[in-house]
Amino acid sequence: MTAIPSFTGDAHPYGGGDPYADYRTADFPFTQYVNLAARTLGASVIAANDEFFAQRENLLMPGRAEFDPEHFGHKGKIMDGWETRRRRGASAEHPWPMAEDHDWALVRLGAPGVIRGIVVDTAHFRGNYPQAVSVEGTSVAGSPSPEELLGDDVKWTTLVPRTPVGGHAANGFEVPLEQCFTHLRVNQHPDGGIARLRVYGEVVPDPAWLEVLGAFDVVALENGGRAEDASNLFYSPASNTIQPGRSRKMDDGWETRRRRDQGHDWIRYRLVAQSRIRAIEIDTAYLKGNSAGWASVSVRDGDASDWHEILPRTRLQPDTNHRFVLPEPAVGTHARVDIFPDGGISRLRLFGSLTEAGTAALSARHREVGG
Repeated sequence: MTAIPSFTGDAHPYGGGDPYADYRTADFPFTQYVNLAARTLGASVIAANDEFFAQRENLLMPGRAEFDPEHFGHKGKIMDGWETRRRRGASAEHPWPMAEDHDWALVRLGAPGVIRGIVVDTAHFRGNYPQAVSVEGTSVAGSPSPEELLGDDVKWTTLVPRTPVGGHAANGFEVPLEQCFTHLRVNQHPDGGIARLRVYGEVVPDPAWLEVLGAFDVVALENGGRAEDASNLFYSPASNTIQPGRSRKMDDGWETRRRRDQGHDWIRYRLVAQSRIRAIEIDTAYLKGNSAGWASVSVRDGDASDWHEILPRTRLQPDTNHRFVLPEPAVGTHARVDIFPDGGISRLRLFGSLTEAGTAALSARHREVGG
């Protein structure tokens, strides 16, 4: 398990001007998945052994890290990330850190899931990034405390072995394990700073919890739904439409570029499992002069089946939450929202429950990955 080779190595000193001018990144193959470490899903950095220069909570902040070259505090340069103090050796004869010395942070994922890839972003950490990083994962039910997670009875699995990383760069690691995790331990060797942590994967919901809920949103990210594809992602990702809660601003939804043809835009979703849908919500919150004009919703049952329209093309109002009760339940494994001709929606909710086949498939998956 190694970082992409072109992103290891020293960063150039900051020379003024655009602080991102020499930032190194890549199109990682796993970023199509949901960020399991998103604060919007409920993720948190619950503990760290050291955060002398910059707080651990910065690791999960949305958006890219900011940099102000003149921003200093009582402890030194203020960085938008997690930064620890410099480690020292045991004596004047050996002033250097030992090989095993490292700093760590405990991250609770927003939802349990199978991790497909991890990005350790060292943006703006040029002379103060770690020499190497490693990441471990565990699955612990309930809401364990940091002390419980660090107990001798908790088994940690290596997701990213100790690997050199580059400064002022997005360091990406693919994770091949087909296993469900709830918490991560991020280690930096021996010390330094990390700007952002992104953990991409698939949510694995607890079937027992969904069964108790009865009716729930069968396309929501937190329940295991996923935006598989979309016609246009110019302004914002399609996965925004199934994030928890209502949209808080315009770019917290999905918006396409303006069409200059006779086509239309769409998003295709995979539901948590085969479901029986009874009601639909389409929200255009904060989309006022750019909301979709009309929308329709279709479902299909299985990857190869035909689409069946369950909500015909319907006029939408700007900045409005629209609710529709279906005349009869619709069964499917996938859904598609089509908007006409372009524009955006902020949220899609599909309320229903799992079928017997859906419950069986989800339970089997949950057992398979050790959820």
